[in-house]
Amino acid sequence: MADAWMAYRLRWKRRRLLWRAFRKRRQLRCVVDRTAAIAPGDILLFATVRNEAERLPHFLAHYRALGVRHFLIVDNDSTDGSDRILTDQTDVSLWHSAHSYKGSRFGMDWITWLMARHGHGYWCVVADADELLIYPYWETRPLQALTGWLESQGRTAFGAMMLDLYPQGPLGQAPFKDGDDPLATLHWFDSGNYIMCRQEPLRNLWIQGGVRARSFFAVEPRRAPTLGKLPLVRWNRRYAWVSSTHSALPRRLNQNYATDGAEGPSGILLHTKFLNTIVAKSAQERERGEHFGNSVLYDRYYAALQERPDLWSACSSRYQGWRHLEALGLMSRGGWV
Repeated sequence: MADAWMAYRLRWKRRRLLWRAFRKRRQLRCVVDRTAAIAPGDILLFATVRNEAERLPHFLAHYRALGVRHFLIVDNDSTDGSDRILTDQTDVSLWHSAHSYKGSRFGMDWITWLMARHGHGYWCVVADADELLIYPYWETRPLQALTGWLESQGRTAFGAMMLDLYPQGPLGQAPFKDGDDPLATLHWFDSGNYIMCRQEPLRNLWIQGGVRARSFFAVEPRRAPTLGKLPLVRWNRRYAWVSSTHSALPRRLNQNYATDGAEGPSGILLHTKFLNTIVAKSAQERERGEHFGNSVLYDRYYAALQERPDLWSACSSRYQGWRHLEALGLMSRGGWV
């Protein structure tokens, strides 16, 4: 009876989220619509961006190389020319919104609506501009190979852990030019300080740790950012995002991990937040207050970033590719050979 009652409550929660996304569609203004070019079997990418001009060229190139055929992006009132970069791309459809990012559930109302409208029946990537998805064999096997294997296993979603990359030395000093590969600057990550549990009632994996937990949330580690995500889903218009891409409804989407002692397939979202622009952006986001619900806690976080800390430690590991991450237990092939 308890399970039936919870299923009933979650069903209504999903409907409320879909209704909310339907209402929030009015906050979107179409800038350029090229969705007529989407073909059956294409892999799509959905994102919300703001002032990401320095990352967008490599972001687009990375996902094109993985096999993404069309990008559906919401520009949240950028002032750095991000909108012009995106408008010029022939495989991008672009929407604009000047409304509150926080008020749209951090962009997920807009994304849920666009995915219901254009992503039904497609494998869809959902990623921020500072997230680069990698998975086993990603350099030689496109996303179409991964999604084909997932379908053969009866899977409709693919989980990944967000891995914070950072430079050695004070933040803001490592050189980076617009369009460069962030991995040429961000070489380091924390490899062994992660905690994980299954979160009820959505049954998603709740992962915390990494350099942000170590450097900014050591006193309150349970307040550290959540790292488990669902960046790749075969979407259905009846699905809804609950908390960013950390969890979705129906909750079976969140159960993309093994529970029998084996390893399920998983990837990594290389998080390139700590480029040399992080100090200035932290000041801006602290003033805007649009990124986090707990403003007092994250005020301290942004203030600490403005002090230009050196995140490197003697325990830092140098990024060496996906096989190294698999050997560390941070990602898994899960039977894909």
